[in-house]
Amino acid sequence: MLPEDTLVVMTELIRRHGQVDMVGDGINDAPALSKVSIGFAMVAAGTDTAIETADVALMDDDITRAEFPEHCFDIWHDRAVFHFLTDPADRHAYVERVMHAVRLGGHVIVATFATDGPEKCSGLPVMRYQPESLHAEFGDAFMLVTHENKLHHTPFGTDQQFVYCYCRKGGS
Repeated sequence: MLPEDTLVVMTELIRRHGQVDMVGDGINDAPALSKVSIGFAMVAAGTDTAIETADVALMDDDITRAEFPEHCFDIWHDRAVFHFLTDPADRHAYVERVMHAVRLGGHVIVATFATDGPEKCSGLPVMRYQPESLHAEFGDAFMLVTHENKLHHTPFGTDQQFVYCYCRKGGS
């Protein structure tokens, strides 16, 4: 999802549910973070835009150790973190954080490199997924609502294939 797509989704969820909280990656999610009830930005670098836009800026750069209040988020949106978790224990810890922090019926949107995406990003190894394998990382507690492949054009002139999965946490 592009930042403007995220804003459209958040605006619709706010219309339907009133209060909506969101975890985002800071600068890219700034438009949506500015609209939700409580916006949490994961901003290890502490970008000015993220800190000024979000209600809460989480400065820890290791999502697998971050502590969140229980069932406090309506939406978890990860545009480019999960594919860096190459150790199964880290992926498990990440999913535990999502399970703990997202409310029953909450929305989880995760984007990772698709199977035909790059094998490395910024020189680091990454995991690549099909929608089914990405959903399997989260397990039966999350219902796969839809998925979409997107071609991302980087500022460096390269193309990267992503897969987005949109899930709901248990129930409706």
